[in-house]
Order: sequence, then C-alpha cells, then structure tokens
Amino acid sequence: MEEPLFYQPTSMRKFSNVDVLREQLETVNERAHKSCGGQLQFLLCVMSRKDPGYKYLKWISETKVGIVTQCCLSTPANEGKDQYLANLGLKINAKLGGSNAELSGRLPYFGNENRVMFIGADVNHPGAQNKTSPSIAAVVGTINWPAANRYAARVRPQYHRKEQILNFGDMCLELVECYSRLNKAKPEKIVIFRDGVSEGQFDMVLNEELTDIMKAFKSINYTPTITLIVAQKRHQTRLFPGDEGSTGNVSPGTVVDTTIVHPFEYDFYLCSHYGSLGTSKPTHYYVLWDEHGLSSDDLQRLIYNLCFTFARCTKPVSLVPPVYYADLVAYRGRLYHEAVMEGQSPSSSSSRTSSSLSTAASLEERFFTLHADLENIMFFV
Repeated sequence: MEEPLFYQPTSMRKFSNVDVLREQLETVNERAHKSCGGQLQFLLCVMSRKDPGYKYLKWISETKVGIVTQCCLSTPANEGKDQYLANLGLKINAKLGGSNAELSGRLPYFGNENRVMFIGADVNHPGAQNKTSPSIAAVVGTINWPAANRYAARVRPQYHRKEQILNFGDMCLELVECYSRLNKAKPEKIVIFRDGVSEGQFDMVLNEELTDIMKAFKSINYTPTITLIVAQKRHQTRLFPGDEGSTGNVSPGTVVDTTIVHPFEYDFYLCSHYGSLGTSKPTHYYVLWDEHGLSSDDLQRLIYNLCFTFARCTKPVSLVPPVYYADLVAYRGRLYHEAVMEGQSPSSSSSRTSSSLSTAASLEERFFTLHADLENIMFFV
C-alpha cells in the first residue's frame, strides 16, 4: 500500500458520541474527496482499546456515509507481527474487492455451467433476557463466477425471535439483480444454504421461505433451478478417527453419510476444517430441495471445495462460506440495531416513552439500509 492520503488524529472520547463521530467521518470523507478528487476507498481506524463506540462507527460509515472501514488495536499493530498483519491484510483486500483465495480447478458438478449463484441466509436473535429487540435476518449471495468468492449482502430487521425470514424473496431478488448488473445476465442455477433451523422448522423453510423465493422470482418471469440445503452446527455428534491421530480429530474432508444419518432422507456430516485444539464439531448438511439432481459425492465435494474460499482464512473453514458470511452480516445488523437504540439523543428517546414505539422504530428498515457504495462490497468480512 502507498502512504495514506492523510492522517487524522482524534481522541477515543469521540467514539461514544454518535453525532460527533458522524461529523468526523463526513469531514474525513470530504477532505479525501478534495485531496484526490475521487471517492475515499478505505479508512483504517487505529484504536487504543476496544470500545462500545465500534458499533456507532460501523453503523454510520456503512449506512450513512458509505466508507469501508477496518479497525485494529494499536498494541498488536505496533508489535507488527507477521501473522497479525497478514490477517489484517486479508480482511482489507477482501473489503476492497480483491480476491484472497480461488480454487485452482473449477467447482465440482457446476464447473462447466455458465452462471451459478450461491446464497447464504441466517437469522440472529436477541439474548434470552431481551423481550423487545427485533431479530435480524441476513442474506448474502455470490456476485462473481466461476471464482464464486465475492459476495454482496442484505440485512433486515424482523419480529422478535421469529426464525422465518420475512422478506426472503425480496432480498434474494435484490441479490440476483445485483449479480445480473455485474455479469450482464442472471444466474441460471441457484444453491441456497440456510443456517440455524432445527428439524422441526424444515416444513416452514420449504413451505414458506422457499415458496416466497419462487414467488418473487416468478414475479419477474425468472425461473432458475434451485437447491436448498440446511447447515446445522448445533448438534451433539462428534467424529473420531479409528487410529489416534496427532490431535485425535478426523482430518479435514471427512464425510459420514451412512449409519448415523437419517434412514431415507438426504443428509450427511462433513468435517471440513483442521481440528488443532479441542474436539472438532462436524457440520450437518440436510438437503431439503434439489432441482439439480446433485449426487451426494458431487454435493459433498462442492461444499468442501467452497470451504477453501473463505476470505479471512488461508485454510478450509468448518462451515460453508455463504452461511459463515450470513452469520457475520446478521451480527453486523445486530450492531446497527444497538447503535440506533443506544445512540438516540436523550430528547428523542424520552419522547418515546412506550416500548412499543421504540420497538416500531427499531424495525424500520431505513436504519439497516446499506449505503449505495457498499451494496456490492464485502464490508462485513
């Protein structure tokens, strides 16, 4: 990287005040615009400590001002260890639209296809003691092919603790339109990974969410073929090798699709990551809908290969990246909500005495609408 356009010293105190922080970010943006005549690409925020103002920074920069930010702590940054700086570099490169990892060959099964899109979806719920905050739904989708390693994201609030994604169809449609703007054509095949649903909710995913997606696509006379897969991490199944390895964990790429799976449905366990510490937890993949006729070998290989394309890591990860990114985006949406609720000035929050009013305010989508400059960028990595 070249030297930055400029350095802007400031105090950590400004982090805790939303209005002051917004003013500061807008000033930085204007100053960059004047000095280089173009858009500010990137802002590195070096912080002296972890601070609750982090959520204000992300909310303002990603929904109001439209700047890509990367935070880091001054202590490890000044130590300058290779691994720390390399990990920071991976995140920065991905946020700027770069590619950190691409498969050397093409993806299994879909390798010869023209246009395929992978979508990940997740819902983040508030803590058990919280009775009013909305749940946050996030959907991400690939926007490049055949590398399939760059994603766009959409995030929306919805009713408290509701697992069904209410605007699933609209969000998928937005991502498909984003894909078609960048690739000059819509994807012909779509693979959707859904996170965080238990077996008791499979009916809801099939009959309500999938129907909603198909309805949204049909409204613009668009009929891609769809495969829908649920990824589950919350289960009590653990896999161990017959001969004790160095860590006692199975090696990455281990699949179990007999004996301990459902007698006649399409599911399997895949351990795709290196278990260096503790006991590896495999991910349970459950295929609910498949219009592509994927064989189990093809699908297992496809998911395992995708696990190598995660942007902030140089090894395969334990969960398929579309779902991993959807988790990160849903968590970012939770930060937005906290920033909105905590960052209201005292005068505006005292006028909203009833909790129902503030709940209604927190459900307003405008607080979660990304700035136009960040809609096609992996700001969440």
